[in-house]
Amino acid sequence: MQNVTVYTKNNCIQCLMTKKTLTQYGISYSEKNVENDAEALAFLKDKGYQSVPVVFSGDREPVHGFRPDLLAKLNQAM
Repeated sequence: MQNVTVYTKNNCIQCLMTKKTLTQYGISYSEKNVENDAEALAFLKDKGYQSVPVVFSGDREPVHGFRPDLLAKLNQAM
């Protein structure tokens, strides 16, 4: 199984829904909160992202925003 990392922030409904969807699929993930982790924030900015959630999984294209359709594809690929 690939490593899945979800970049989030506090009080973010899209982040909450993304995490909930991954959990419903049984996909384990690590969470990095950009409000509490300066390195995580710098990483996302370096990649060109200005908002969260962003889901990284191996060499797959990252999922930006709450995208149930892309999370379903990620689940199928796992």
